[in-house]
Amino acid sequence: MDNITASCSVPERLAALREVMDAKAIDACIVPTGDPHMSEYISDYYKTREFITGFTGSAGTAVITADEAGLWTDSRYFLQAADELEGSGVTLHKMRMPDSIQIHEFLTQRLPEGCRICVDGRLVSGAWAEKLRGDIAGLKAELVTDEDLVGGIWADRPELVFNPVFEYPLEYAGVSRTEKTETIRGDMAKEGAEALILSSLSDIAWLTNLRGSDVDCNPVYFAFALLTASELRLYADKSAFTPELEETLRGEGIELIQYERFYDDLKALDTASVMLDRETCSELILQSIPEAVKIIAHDSPVMQRKAVKNPVEIKGVRSAHIKDGAAMCRFLYWLKTNIGAIEIDELSAAERLHEFRAEQKLFMGDSFEAIVGYGPHGAIVHYSATPSSCAKLEPEGMVLVDSGGQYMDGTTDVTRTIVLGPLTEREKTMFTAVLRGHINLARAKFPKGLSGENLDYLAHEPLWEMGLDYRHSTGHGVGHFLNVHEDPNEIYWDGTDLVPPMPPFEEGMLSSDEPGYYEDGEFGIRHENLILCLCGEETEYGQFMEFEPVTMVPFDLEGIVPEQMQPDEIDYLNRYHEVVYEKISPLLNEEEREWLRKATRKI
Repeated sequence: MDNITASCSVPERLAALREVMDAKAIDACIVPTGDPHMSEYISDYYKTREFITGFTGSAGTAVITADEAGLWTDSRYFLQAADELEGSGVTLHKMRMPDSIQIHEFLTQRLPEGCRICVDGRLVSGAWAEKLRGDIAGLKAELVTDEDLVGGIWADRPELVFNPVFEYPLEYAGVSRTEKTETIRGDMAKEGAEALILSSLSDIAWLTNLRGSDVDCNPVYFAFALLTASELRLYADKSAFTPELEETLRGEGIELIQYERFYDDLKALDTASVMLDRETCSELILQSIPEAVKIIAHDSPVMQRKAVKNPVEIKGVRSAHIKDGAAMCRFLYWLKTNIGAIEIDELSAAERLHEFRAEQKLFMGDSFEAIVGYGPHGAIVHYSATPSSCAKLEPEGMVLVDSGGQYMDGTTDVTRTIVLGPLTEREKTMFTAVLRGHINLARAKFPKGLSGENLDYLAHEPLWEMGLDYRHSTGHGVGHFLNVHEDPNEIYWDGTDLVPPMPPFEEGMLSSDEPGYYEDGEFGIRHENLILCLCGEETEYGQFMEFEPVTMVPFDLEGIVPEQMQPDEIDYLNRYHEVVYEKISPLLNEEEREWLRKATRKI
């Protein structure tokens, strides 16, 4: 048991886990993807689901019983999971597909009444645990939430790392943490809450105007926060703060307390009511709150405030995207002029793109691991190249490049499908259809009060008319030198299962616009810009809203069939390309500028 490491096979890891389950009388072990802060991207220490299954995607849940093991993931990872799980003894279950079995159905069909089901209560939200209990109520099962069974067998588990925390300057944040704290206290008072628990790392980073690097590509730091009318307790690793920073925080009424004390302090919480978000607070947090304390379940007020960028942040968003556009255009020029002349593969292309970004002012790192998928790999929505899977780029077909940067003045996320050589008529048809959907959403004008659920039809329409579709949301919110995926704004026609629900668009919300189309084993296409919501004209019918594209990168004209587009779509594309050339060309050398002039020519 002491020698179960990452070098062991998945069947060996499963056997060791089942031995522990048997000793503890556990009938099923649920292993989610998560950390105590419900983060999307997690540190290596918390990758227990990856360790026990071998599946490396960023989303999925494993369930292990005495004689079965399953992995549930969404359509972004169907191809990747099928490949990585082959021969592991873990069965892939495709979420949201008509013939797929859901986790609670699997449990109720496989387990006896009165069974014991274990899940690490730190890694699932209170809302998740509450729903599971309801879904399996007929089993009369005991849900064990105080055990980390996989961590108990993982001999070479990485250490939990706390990196230095640093001030996020007011010149980029726009609003002081004191002002933010008072605003949130006002939100609490409206709900009758004496205290607020925050566990979302991006919420805490935004509220405190502090940043870190405890999660790859996300400038956040491990912390919990407890806010009352008179104090803000920040539970973090003290060694990550300089004495000067700790003194500054203390002077502003922020008490720095060691990270590990959080749960014990919760158990001693002496307040009449506490407000928390059941979607971002773990089951262990809920179990730690004394029964006498009234829990006010409410969407995080910090999340809602954070989604609406202030004027300083909006200025930074535009500035960051001009720098990022220059890096992307230099990369596109390099790729277009070198394809077929030098050897380029998916990994080396991603490395070159990172180098171009790293040359930009205020660059702090990538906002996520770049996705470079050539040919069939482009059909894997969240493909991640490895030395064994890495494909060589050839002067034919298309490569999908989805990437982004973290800058002190903003976060970027852009996808371009790049033509490397001759395309089939089918590829051009689909390239154009996806671009039309992108443009239709980007040029939308709509009454204030509509959400992404109302607008998503615009992006899907060209594909739906052909009886085709893509199985991912069209857009997500984006943080400000924070997480590249940020709630609550989303663009998706089916908001049934989305929590929190999609809010109406407000001026200052930054979202992605990224329709796609994917043919398994053939090719993938996605066109993504970030779009900033702004107030448009106000008429007798009320305030109208519109989007400003802040991404400044040309779409590849070699993939477009102009005859397939409407005149107003062509006009929008031409005007967009004019702006791209105007803003980006001064940042390029003569050869790159000449390439950009041709790449942004009118069609």
